[in-house]
Amino acid sequence: MPVDPYILLLLGTVGLAALLPARGTGADVASGASTAAIAFLFFLYGARLSTREALDGLKHWRLHVTVLACTFVVFPVLGLAARGLVPVFLTHPLYQGLLFLTLVPSTIQSSIAFTSIARGNVPAAICAGSFSSLVGIVVTPLLAAALLGGSGGGFSADSLLKIVLQLLVPFAAGQVLRRGIAGFVARHKKVLGLVDRGSILLVVYTAFSEGMVQGIWHQVSPVRLAGLLAVEAVLLAVMLLLTWYGAKALRFGRADRIAIQFAGSKKSLASGLPMASVLFGAHASLAVLPLMLFHQMQLMVCAVIARRRSHDAPEDAGPGEPAAPPRTAVGTGPRTG
Repeated sequence: MPVDPYILLLLGTVGLAALLPARGTGADVASGASTAAIAFLFFLYGARLSTREALDGLKHWRLHVTVLACTFVVFPVLGLAARGLVPVFLTHPLYQGLLFLTLVPSTIQSSIAFTSIARGNVPAAICAGSFSSLVGIVVTPLLAAALLGGSGGGFSADSLLKIVLQLLVPFAAGQVLRRGIAGFVARHKKVLGLVDRGSILLVVYTAFSEGMVQGIWHQVSPVRLAGLLAVEAVLLAVMLLLTWYGAKALRFGRADRIAIQFAGSKKSLASGLPMASVLFGAHASLAVLPLMLFHQMQLMVCAVIARRRSHDAPEDAGPGEPAAPPRTAVGTGPRTG
């Protein structure tokens, strides 16, 4: 299989963060640039999507319930089952970090970006990711307190304000200004692709730079790190299979199954980092190591899956539209990842 160029970009970004991590003022600039890129991404999606499409996404309650169940029920159950891997594969601190990873909400920007690349239901992905983040503000700290035995965490007005200002306000602004700029956005579709991929690269660089500066990579032996990576690879594979074939069993169309797979199998580094700082205090850097690794792994794997699904999609299938079964050629078949 040929190497996906975007995978090389992701690996190059990780290497850049390892060699030249952002520090001090540079870290502030990188964080600000990442925040601005994500906000601009949502502004563009708000400008591109019609109000009717957005409302249709909000009304798609079966899809949202499915994504929430994957994020806050199935994931935590698998996390609790991983307790049996201590101490053979995981140390207790790494297991706590792995369990915390299963409790955080889904991503928003990368779920939407990959759903768009795969030509899935983008409006539903926007709503599903936003709902997951909003629910996670309350549910994640409560689940962490119950399952990890922590006493910290709770509803954070600052976290809610950040979600509103960084995600919902730009999207609403795009909706308000859509009538005047929709034509311009439609004529420059490549800009959306650049912003999709660029925002993910910025988030990856910022997150891995922070990890390098904090020195969390020196707190885990190579053997334990390999064990953690193996466990997370299995966890991701299980969730990708469950979301894809489970959505098929629930009779969702192809576009909806794509949105469910990308929104229901991911975990948000942007949401998890601030929550971990509250729940774990001084031990937050080690606690988020599993989340950081899983975040990078999900981006790399889902980049390949999204590209394959885009090739399998019929030419006339657009975001949010039920697609006909993909055409097959001699010696090839539908790729389901």
